[in-house]
Amino acid sequence: MIQVGIFTGYFPYSLAETARKIRCLDFNTVQLDVSFKDMDLSTGSLDTPKAKKIRDTFRQHNLPICCVSGYTNLVHPDPVVRQSNLTHLRQIIRHANDLGSPYVISETGTFHKESDWVHHPKNKTEAGYRECRDVIGELVYFARQYGVTFCVETYVNNVIGSVEETLRLFADIDHPNLGLLMDPTNYFEEHNIGAMDMTLNRIFDALSGKIKIAHAKDVQLAEAPVGVALAAIDTDEAHALRGVGMIELPAPGLGALNYDLYLKRLAEKHPNIPIIIEHLEEPDVPRAKKFIDNRLLVNGL
Repeated sequence: MIQVGIFTGYFPYSLAETARKIRCLDFNTVQLDVSFKDMDLSTGSLDTPKAKKIRDTFRQHNLPICCVSGYTNLVHPDPVVRQSNLTHLRQIIRHANDLGSPYVISETGTFHKESDWVHHPKNKTEAGYRECRDVIGELVYFARQYGVTFCVETYVNNVIGSVEETLRLFADIDHPNLGLLMDPTNYFEEHNIGAMDMTLNRIFDALSGKIKIAHAKDVQLAEAPVGVALAAIDTDEAHALRGVGMIELPAPGLGALNYDLYLKRLAEKHPNIPIIIEHLEEPDVPRAKKFIDNRLLVNGL
């Protein structure tokens, strides 16, 4: 059966308190955000003892870590910022297995200088694609040395955002240490959100074989442009994002995603995959988990 988890980053507490709170909500896995109020885990500070302490704390709470967040802008146009981003990501990759999982996740990034979520014209150029591909190729080679699979999470406003771009990336980097984080909401734009089932089927027909981990949020068309909508919560920007432009990205069960079709297609090749809830605030977690649990129960998954 599909396992339901949540990002640790929605619980801004000490390590032990975060694990305790998540376990009290009856989750049985987590996606690890390498950040806790009582630990210095900045670049250069994460080491093997700290990593194992984090891993063991979640295991002691019966919360195995299914993957590790390494989200950053891989192609930031400022070379100093990009190097800083990649240095921190490599640190997480280096310690991933000590943290409890061989899967490290990041989106591919954008050449937009001010926001990781806004489109830039270079994103959809041949030069932009090749630059991003080469960065990812180097990360996959680095990850292989540590027994880690680097997983990309596609997003429409990033360099790798469409089904076609994702397929091209996996054809160019045909390597077992490259995987896919499946979040179907990230493929929707104004032009295809009205064709929900057709788009979902197309995503899974093309990409099912690459998936390692799945996410659970929602998607809907906004009544008016939302700019870059961020929730005012104590977490990083990736978890605060709630939409861009005409696309809103709320918590699971609050949008238009056909969850029954999504979960059925996901389970066809990945019947025991972890699905990680996101895009919500802590008080909404019980409702979101109940929604996902109910859809899984109804569909026998």
